[in-house]
Amino acid sequence: MSLDRTLQRVWYERSPFLLFVALIPLTWLFVALSSVRRMAYRAGLLRSVRVPQPVIVVGNITVGGTGKTPLVIWIVERLQREGFTVGVITRGYGGNAASWPQDVTPNSLPALVGDEAVLLALRTGAIVVASPDRVAAASRAITLGARVIVSDDGLQHYRLERNGEIIVLDGERGIGNGWRLPAGPLRESHARINEADLVVRTAREATMESRSDGAEVVVRHEVLQAQCLATGELRDLSSFAGAHVHAIAGIGNPEAFFRMLRREGLAVDAHALPDHAALDPGDIAFAGVAPVLMTEKDAVKCRSFATDRHWAVRLDVRFSETDERRVTALLLGIANDPVPARIPMGES
Repeated sequence: MSLDRTLQRVWYERSPFLLFVALIPLTWLFVALSSVRRMAYRAGLLRSVRVPQPVIVVGNITVGGTGKTPLVIWIVERLQREGFTVGVITRGYGGNAASWPQDVTPNSLPALVGDEAVLLALRTGAIVVASPDRVAAASRAITLGARVIVSDDGLQHYRLERNGEIIVLDGERGIGNGWRLPAGPLRESHARINEADLVVRTAREATMESRSDGAEVVVRHEVLQAQCLATGELRDLSSFAGAHVHAIAGIGNPEAFFRMLRREGLAVDAHALPDHAALDPGDIAFAGVAPVLMTEKDAVKCRSFATDRHWAVRLDVRFSETDERRVTALLLGIANDPVPARIPMGES
């Protein structure tokens, strides 16, 4: 079992207990270092930077997949429909470009700029800039014409001031065992949630619920279509129902992807990979003729060598009507009449 899968068991299954205990001293060290960094920003020893256009950060307080990137795509498309030129900034995780920031297009190489960056450019057509330095990425996007910045992750990138924060939580796994890294999945304490403008919980089951408490909404993930990587053909996922398929997922929570396919009636032979795993032809070649389905994030890394067996499953999000109105109102309020940018201080 890989180290990543072992930690997932510690965080969400509370097993093995002895490993959890062994990680506690490292968690204390992580908390201490995080506190020093946070105090440095509060004291002005480290300075945050305000860019000249509003910034909306969509991020996690946990490591691993929460469904953040599909939500970012929905947010960008909603702002575009309202007439905004949107700039999306991302860390470029997994990219090995020699210099940053990098302008990202649908034809960019994932090995250079990261798989999520290419996916965002492919799905949205927005200005996309990748850089570990979010301030540099935002500044570059604004130079290219962006009038509102959406940051895919970066909640803990305190150097970039922001006008709004949206925290995404996995509706099934939540905050795990409630401990900070590495004994638990939390990047910051649970109290950090209270500082966000909105909390979005992802739900992968058929039922949805609207939360009207003003602080939290629920979004449902849907897998409705698959696209052939070699030909571009689009098929309803229901057309694969009853068929045996191979499924590949190199994401933070691959089992969630496999469950969604099974709920659509597919007989899934699951192949879980580490998050952001590099892929080569051997990783997607299987004996027989069964279709090979994969996440969109994995698919952008396979376009040059995929065959007509290989399909990218499109993941979309859907709010209830009530929650959609609330999220839209928040986004437009920030983009049209943003409150002064604030320095993210982290939890108290």
